[in-house]
Amino acid sequence: MNHSLGLAIETLVAILLMLTIVYCVTLNKRLRRLKADEHSLKAVIAELITATEIAERAIGGLKLAVRDVNENLGSQLAAATQMSDQLYKQLGEADNVVRRLSKIAIAARPVTNPETVAAAAPKPSSAKAVAAAAEAFSERRRSNGLAA
Repeated sequence: MNHSLGLAIETLVAILLMLTIVYCVTLNKRLRRLKADEHSLKAVIAELITATEIAERAIGGLKLAVRDVNENLGSQLAAATQMSDQLYKQLGEADNVVRRLSKIAIAARPVTNPETVAAAAPKPSSAKAVAAAAEAFSERRRSNGLAA
């Protein structure tokens, strides 16, 4: 019995050693994969750092470009505003010139028929009639939705 108990214990130790060897081989494979992953992870981190530096330089360049564009647009906007003001003044002056020219053109028309001239000539009217006409005109403009 002594001999079979020793054999059983040695068999059990041999099985446990075999299991330990199998576990060590499995653990070794996992450690190799982990080291390979570590190297690839280091490469990815290095690439990420490089990409981050490139992006930071690009952002700096974009900031400078935006600053330049803002300065240029600001000056162009000021010039456009000034030109708009000048055009507005010139339009007002042109309107006055057109009114004068139309008065000159009306005054320079030749009179062909004296009866037409008499009919077209305004009859002298009183101040009350002029005020009534102006009031009627302003009422008509208000009813159309336009302020006089």
